[in-house]
Amino acid sequence: MQYAPEGQSDGTAAATLQPGFLASLFRDLGAGEGGADGPGEPGATDGPEGEDGPGGLGEAAEDEVAARGRAAVLSHQRTAAVRAEHEHLADLLRRAALPVSAMDFESQLRSYRPRPFPAAGGAEDLGPDGPEPRWEDFAPPVPAQPEGADGAGRPLLDSGYQRELAQARLRHQRALREWRAGRAAAADDAASAERRAHEALEEARARAVREYNDSLEECRRAYRLAEPAAVESLLERALAAAEGATQDLPAPCRAVFRPLTRTAVLDLDLPPLALVPSLDGYRLTTEDTVEPVPRPLADRANDYLRLVARLALRALQAADAVDTDEILAGVVLNGWLRDTPSGAPLCLLSVDADRDALARTRLLPAADEGPEEGEGREDGEGREDGAYEGVYGGLYADAEQDEALVRLRELSAAVSPDPYGLAGVEPGAEAGMTVPTAEDLSAHEFAHLVRELLTRGGLGEWSVRLRGSAGLVATAVGQEGSALPGRWVVWASRPRGGSGPDGAEVTATELRTLAEAVREEGAERGLRLTTGRFAEAALDLAAELPQIHLVDGDGVRELTETQLGMRLGVGG
Repeated sequence: MQYAPEGQSDGTAAATLQPGFLASLFRDLGAGEGGADGPGEPGATDGPEGEDGPGGLGEAAEDEVAARGRAAVLSHQRTAAVRAEHEHLADLLRRAALPVSAMDFESQLRSYRPRPFPAAGGAEDLGPDGPEPRWEDFAPPVPAQPEGADGAGRPLLDSGYQRELAQARLRHQRALREWRAGRAAAADDAASAERRAHEALEEARARAVREYNDSLEECRRAYRLAEPAAVESLLERALAAAEGATQDLPAPCRAVFRPLTRTAVLDLDLPPLALVPSLDGYRLTTEDTVEPVPRPLADRANDYLRLVARLALRALQAADAVDTDEILAGVVLNGWLRDTPSGAPLCLLSVDADRDALARTRLLPAADEGPEEGEGREDGEGREDGAYEGVYGGLYADAEQDEALVRLRELSAAVSPDPYGLAGVEPGAEAGMTVPTAEDLSAHEFAHLVRELLTRGGLGEWSVRLRGSAGLVATAVGQEGSALPGRWVVWASRPRGGSGPDGAEVTATELRTLAEAVREEGAERGLRLTTGRFAEAALDLAAELPQIHLVDGDGVRELTETQLGMRLGVGG
């Protein structure tokens, strides 16, 4: 406590500033030591060196307070940088969920609108140089008057002067007509030249639009014929346009089209794992040090999966929206993490969806609506307050409840359970196979191939009972008089061991199971189709079961060539 000097009331006591925390801040900010209220100013009450002055803290205490202040400022600055990272991630999540515009052929057509010819300038702005002929330049000189003559009109009585005057008027009128005719001709020539240049430019514009639309129509014709190059070109243009909303987050997606199954295989490059902030902020410890506050790994994984789910849904929507002619029977999308410790790409997400499933799914979720301003997580550890939580509070939703991930799982997507643990998933199909084998096809691709083959053979009214990565079980009906009349139970599979000589074999037990299914379904026949081969015991049993028909891998490849005009590769 300070006491007022004698003769001065407490209310007018001069306040003194002791060297301490504020002085250290002034020094940190670069203030001169002789500044206002600094040491040496009248009224400063510094104590002896190494001792506390009146009301002072001492050098050791001052240094401790100054160090804590600097640590607090550093903690605040670093926490602000972490907040900026979280806000950037929230912005990416929002923009990744924006709807994409369809890039179909109709939207890419150009139209030509002729531009009107601009109005020509006035005649005074055109024509040859030279002023307009003046009468003063043609008028004859007035004859001189003799001395003593009076009357201003006497020159008019001079017949010679009158002849000269008439001839001068004719010359002036002739020159004026020629000058005006030259001006008009020059104006017409300039206007004609401008008009010709304008018409040539408009013709070039119209020709460019026609040529572009003609080339686009040629691409559309090739696309309708399901030519791979045309389909892939259209898909990649649509995928590139969809990526425009997040240009600061490159997520290129390549497309491969398989005419055999009319399926597009998309390879999506996922962002690096380091994109999601690993910290919640920084805090000041009791030892006056700045300590990072790490985020729970589950929160980071949730945020990363939410982002890649939106990128995957956006790519699926772009592919679905562009396919207005319904060339695609399905889409397989694989999300690849390229930045891995081993350098080998890792599949973290895979979707295998047919066209009907895509049509039933509203692919992109609505943009997140975070909590009201000031709301935040209950665990505010590492933050000075919860004011900034409203910016990205939605990031902390449970991944199991996230709308984008829920929609992916409705499409039977495989999603990594632990992206930061580098837990990968099996890709639905591998892109880049010119002539795919049965094992290279996705589950939907294989089901589509079997159905297409048997439909062309006469079976219709398909009803799939079971479908998985290894095959499917379905019922179908063939019309009377067709090659496959009556009601059928179809069991098609592709052995995991491959379809080559060492591949897995269909056993007699499986044929007995099929015969029981035929009886339970009230069907007349059963078809056991495999891309591998049958065991000897199975072939012997099939001879005793006339209602069971067999098709092996060689038969499947032969049907593919005869019914579809395409080849199916031979597995290893």
